[in-house]
Formats: sequence, structure tokens, C-alpha cells
Amino acid sequence: MSLLTILPSSSSCSPSCLSKNLRYNQKNLIPNVEFRSMSILRRNHRRTLNTISACLRQDTTVWTQAPLTTLTKAAEDLYNISINVSDSPHLISSYTKPGQYIQVKLPEIEKPSFLAIASSPTTSSSSGEFQFLVKSIEGSIAQLLCGLKKGDVVELSSVMGKGFDVNLISPPEKFPSIFIFATGSGISPVRSLIESGFPANKRPDVWLYYGARNLQRMAYQDRFKEWEASGVKIVPVLSQPEDKWDGERGYVQAAFARAKHIFNPLSTGSVLCGQKQMAEEITSLLVAEGVSTEKILKNF
Repeated sequence: MSLLTILPSSSSCSPSCLSKNLRYNQKNLIPNVEFRSMSILRRNHRRTLNTISACLRQDTTVWTQAPLTTLTKAAEDLYNISINVSDSPHLISSYTKPGQYIQVKLPEIEKPSFLAIASSPTTSSSSGEFQFLVKSIEGSIAQLLCGLKKGDVVELSSVMGKGFDVNLISPPEKFPSIFIFATGSGISPVRSLIESGFPANKRPDVWLYYGARNLQRMAYQDRFKEWEASGVKIVPVLSQPEDKWDGERGYVQAAFARAKHIFNPLSTGSVLCGQKQMAEEITSLLVAEGVSTEKILKNF
């Protein structure tokens, strides 16, 4: 843009008027033009970097093909899926902590589904399988996975995530109180934790608050006795139970608050997995009681 385009068009403009207009334009207009230009350049630069970054992320993902071995119904809209990874020792060896997850996709579809591994690292290593609890959501990749059959091939990324760092709430004698919270399919990595040799029986105060809409939507009920035998006290919490239900109602955070547990916050740990609101509210409740955020474990 030329400075002349913003000068008055009148021929009666005096030299002093011209001088004032030039000073005005130099002080106010040109920096604005430069600022807008720089803003546009920065936005374009960010978009370019984001595009390059996305391409790099896509290019660096290594996919391993593996066949599906079993698919059974775990609860309403929830399915147990097992995938044979015995020919992929690099995947098995990289799964070291409960709470880790993996990307799973179909060969003909680019978009993956992120799934926490439900089988423990030890079980996965001995069986050569990764087991998952998958929620079938209409229109999602997970729904397609839940429609597969034995022998169908899927593609797996490398094992991802930090998992639950149980070293932060160990040894058992220093952390006798552990509160575990899960909702819906969030019970999947919790199963891995409980069945991975987590020494619940060495701690006198280990609780699992597990929330679902109703019993029909609550997975792993067939494992409850085994978990309880290992030292975990299970509190099912139903948000929409049948009339005959005499257990906890509502949400896990409310059920936990109602229980009014007595514990030493300095020797208490927690594990959370599931709905975001639940995790945030439970964290607030525990922190308010004096539990360190470092001792509240999440897998994300």
C-alpha cells in the first residue's frame, strides 16, 4: 500500500498538513500493516509445522499385523477381544506395566482405536496374546473391531504409555491403604493391575470402586471372587440400577465420599481409570484429605 492512498485528496493541503499526515502514517499505519503481515506469516508457519509434524507422526508408526483369536461378549456393548502376538516378541517384551495401551486398526482403515491392554504383562508373555475390553460405540473403529471374527487380521502399533507406576505406592507396608476407581471399560487396565501380582493381600485396606450404568453393563463380574480372594474389597456402584438393587447407587465419587473411609493420607495411594469427571472429582477429594497427587496414579 502506498502512503499516497491515505492522504487527503484536497489540493489545498498545506506542507504542514502533509508533514502531519506523513508522521501519522509512519507512526500508526505502517506498524499495523507490518503486524498483520507478521501475524499471517506466523499462522502459516505454525500450520506448516503442524502438517509436517502430523506427517512425521504418521510415517514413524510401525504397524504389525496379527490375527484375532477370540471375541466374546463381556457385558452389554462390551467385548473381550484376544489378539495373537506370539509372532511379535518385540510387542510382548515392550509391555512391562499394567495401564499401558496400544493402537489397533483394520488394514484398510487408517484411523486406529486406542485400547488399554487388559491382560497382565506376565499373562500376555506366557500366552502370546494381548487381551482387551472393547466398548462398541456406533460409528467408531471399536464397533468395527467388535464385529470381527476369529482369524481376521488387525494391525497393532507399538505398546505405548507409562502405565501405572506402582513403585510410587510401594512397598506395601508403607502404603497399606489403596483406593482404586474405575468406570465402564476403564476397568480393563485395572484388571491388568490386580492380576499382575499387585500385592493387595499384603495391604489391609485395598478397595475397588467400580461404576457402571447397571449390572448388565458391568464387565468382569466373573472375576470378582478371584480379585476379592487376592485382598481387594469390591464396591460396585450403579448409576441406573434395577429397583431390587441394594448396593451403592449413583457415581463412584459420591459413593466414596459417603463411605467416609478413615486412612492416613501420608500412607495412602490411589489408582484411577475411566470417566474424566470421575477422575477429577476423586483427585480433588483425595487431595483435600492430604493425599499427595504423586500417589494418585493414572495411565495417561
